[in-house]
Amino acid sequence: MNILLNGSPREIETGTTVTDLLASIGLAGKPVVVELDEQAVFPRDYPQMMVGAGARVEVIMLAAGG
Repeated sequence: MNILLNGSPREIETGTTVTDLLASIGLAGKPVVVELDEQAVFPRDYPQMMVGAGARVEVIMLAAGG
């Protein structure tokens, strides 16, 4: 099925969770903010949160600095 990931089309398998998606793009365990269809997703919910067909997902890397 197709989704939009950071504004670009991406094909994912049915049943993909946010955790699965982050792993597939190399961001598993990294400090990120995830928005699914304009709603923020808490990290504790990543394993249960399913990404549906046509979903709009934004993944933002967090960076520390000073």
